[in-house]
Amino acid sequence: METEIIGLTEAEAEERKRRDQDGAPRRSITKSTGQIIRENVFTLFNLLNFSIAVLLLFAKAYSNMLFIAIILLNILIGIAQELKAKKLVDELSLLNRPQVTVLRDGKEKTVAAEEIVKDDVMILESGRQICSDAVVLSGSLEVNESLLTGESDAVVKEPGDALLSGSSVISGKCYARVTHVGNESYIGKLADAVKAEKETGSELLASMRKVTRFTSFLILPLGILLFIEAFLLRRAPFDTAVVATAAALLGMLPKGLVLLISVSLANGVIRLSKKKILVQNIYSLETLAHVDVLCLDKTGTLTDGNMKVRGVSYMGDFKGEKKAERLVRSYLAASDDNNATIQALKAEFKPELLHTPVEKLSFSSKRKWGAVSFGTAGTIYVGAPERILDGCPETVSRALEQGYRVLAIGYSKQSWTESEALPADILPLYIVTLEDNIRKSVGETLDYFYREGVAVKVISGDHVKTVSMVAKKAGLKHWEKAVDVSILGEDIDYDRICEEYDVFARVTPKQKQELVAALKRKGHHVAMTGDGVNDLLALRTADCSIAVAEGSDASRQISQVVLLESDFTHLPQVVMEGRKVVNNVTRTAGVIFIKTIYSHLLSLICLLGNLSFPFIPIQITLIDAAMEAYPSFLTIFESDTRRIRGSFLKKAIGNALPFALTATCIMAFVALFLPLPAAQKQTMMYLLLILTTMAAVIKSCVPFTALRTFICVTMVIGTFLALWLFPALLEITALSPMLLAFTALIFGMGLIILLLMFKAKQMMET
Repeated sequence: METEIIGLTEAEAEERKRRDQDGAPRRSITKSTGQIIRENVFTLFNLLNFSIAVLLLFAKAYSNMLFIAIILLNILIGIAQELKAKKLVDELSLLNRPQVTVLRDGKEKTVAAEEIVKDDVMILESGRQICSDAVVLSGSLEVNESLLTGESDAVVKEPGDALLSGSSVISGKCYARVTHVGNESYIGKLADAVKAEKETGSELLASMRKVTRFTSFLILPLGILLFIEAFLLRRAPFDTAVVATAAALLGMLPKGLVLLISVSLANGVIRLSKKKILVQNIYSLETLAHVDVLCLDKTGTLTDGNMKVRGVSYMGDFKGEKKAERLVRSYLAASDDNNATIQALKAEFKPELLHTPVEKLSFSSKRKWGAVSFGTAGTIYVGAPERILDGCPETVSRALEQGYRVLAIGYSKQSWTESEALPADILPLYIVTLEDNIRKSVGETLDYFYREGVAVKVISGDHVKTVSMVAKKAGLKHWEKAVDVSILGEDIDYDRICEEYDVFARVTPKQKQELVAALKRKGHHVAMTGDGVNDLLALRTADCSIAVAEGSDASRQISQVVLLESDFTHLPQVVMEGRKVVNNVTRTAGVIFIKTIYSHLLSLICLLGNLSFPFIPIQITLIDAAMEAYPSFLTIFESDTRRIRGSFLKKAIGNALPFALTATCIMAFVALFLPLPAAQKQTMMYLLLILTTMAAVIKSCVPFTALRTFICVTMVIGTFLALWLFPALLEITALSPMLLAFTALIFGMGLIILLLMFKAKQMMET
């Protein structure tokens, strides 16, 4: 029957592609170029900044519009950085495409999954992922549908049965005609649903939304009140009122922080892309930096998914050993199975078709054995020792206790019929002991997470002894804290066992999800690694989902991070990149928020005291450029990988508040109590603001490095050089030596206030 199946012709396949009946994805994992441009241009902060610029233009205050150049530069940098990250991610996504064997013009052809078209004939074998919905034409399969049913039992598929994408082939071989492709397939709809349900758990993003809401709530009423007070109460000219109001509003906007976050994250994505780590959600970098529990699947994570033969014991008589070996080699050459166990056996017994196969039955996890009949030469059976052997020898029990897998090979003189019952006359030939290959450097990786305060849990569907022994060899600290979840019954206290145990065995896909959910209920930030469709539910529930490239297409599709070299030991690199982003943004945000806080406070003091806001936009622009943008964008490339502690917003505002309050106090003192001409008073206040902001930048650079020292020195020199070269543009006046000395005295008093506030802050924290 198989010889009658020729599949589609290339012309028919092209016709279906023209009708959009192919598996091409309808959406990219990355933002489109248009979306990147829109999200960088059409923001609330940009709207407010450009609105202020229009008012200044209307007031003919052209020199005070210089801040727009910085805004435009910020927009261009943000777009360029995101486009660069998009290009690298899109290139890596090409490496992440699954391959499928189809029949075209009667010949086998390997194509990418998105090139499959409706009515294509796929050739599915053991170990393959089913990428499109299909119906079996000939042959038979055992399929893992754990994603669909939540059950890990294999499902037999015969001609006429439906195959759903997202399933994986356990054993057998078949030809199947494609019925649904792309986003119309089961897994396409499921992946869309999963992505729709899973929100971005980004503290940086949530914090910026809070700041945006707070600022936008206050900025309009404060702006109106400041203008009314200046124009109507103090009778200031229209252009003067607009300039003073614009300066106050510009100071309230932490405009550099939005760009800083996006550029920092994009930079991290670019660095990881060069290491063959695909970040499909840019904010997952930050999420993984906060993780304190890492859940690992055994196969494909701690192990590399391969197995090796540890020992072979021949159980027959010595004279028949060569005959037995010939039959086993023939079995391996004839079998349709292609799992890790069979691959290990093939490395030990070189496959060669020395006998002609008559009938064969693929290995079944439910049946626990497979068979190939060679007619009059007899039948070889390969399977679990308890099925093939009469009783369980002590050597088998000992190997199982040590966590090894044991396989038995038996022989029957009878030619096998299609009955699935084992004959009574099976003679044992071999006992084969196998072990999983532990990934290289996995021990060092686990040690890294332990040092960083991350608890590691192993969750697997395998036997509890196998999982715990593999965990022990890999270097898991509490490998002995193992539990067989299958014996706990239906009413499981997940909240209790998730904290009590570190190794979970015989776990179903739904139970994996419940364990992850329980850990989150306990207040943990959870990352989940997985490689199979049975991991999808848990991956969706975790704060950060990580897949390996050798895993299933579905797990790669919905995961936020994909390790394209399928190496779990690369995971610390992702954590470190996330920490760089969060630590650098938190440090620089502590400087940026100073201006936001004192601008709000100073505006309120001006309203209550019927005073003019003491600065103009061009003065605020110099501080933005020299003391916020310049240090921030040079230090975001630093490698600060310290453990994340505390909330970003709380820490950033906590670092900014002492400086902001100090600046507000000393400027209020000058404004309210010093009987000086307006020009000298404004210059003195501006110098005090510059010195206080510089102090904040210098403190944020502790401990000093060569780069940070260079930044601080050039910041001080550059700022005062600008004051000396452009006094008219900045609208500052020369101060007498006495006033300069008095300014230094006030700043010294401010430093004392600052030290007292930091001392009080430390006492409150302890």
